Amino acid sequence: MYQKITIIGNLGRDPETRYMPDGTPVTSFSVATTQRWTDSGGQRQERTVWFRVSAWRRLAEVCNEYLSKGRQVFVEGELREPRPYQGSDGEWRASLDVTARTVQFLGQRGEAQTPATPADDTDEIPF
Repeated sequence: MYQKITIIGNLGRDPETRYMPDGTPVTSFSVATTQRWTDSGGQRQERTVWFRVSAWRRLAEVCNEYLSKGRQVFVEGELREPRPYQGSDGEWRASLDVTARTVQFLGQRGEAQTPATPADDTDEIPF
């Protein structure tokens, strides 16, 4: 069985890279997706959902180098089972963790888009 999730949103903070005991890099960053609409009463509504994204190996290195807070990204990956947690306000929430398979850096209008996908250690990702 396999499932895939696609997210387009903005980084909530700068990415953080750490290394596993065997030296494998993993970069973590949060992505916010926001949905806006007008309800039946004419009131503007907004809902933001946060995802915790982890990128591994070469993709981790590329994400760490090129991503920063506020940057818009396209992420395709696997959603792990949500984990419940209690927020500082006492409300229960779910942590939505995604293992990235592909990350595409999206820019402002007119900027080039830079794709990042996992590659063998011998392959370079063109930029």
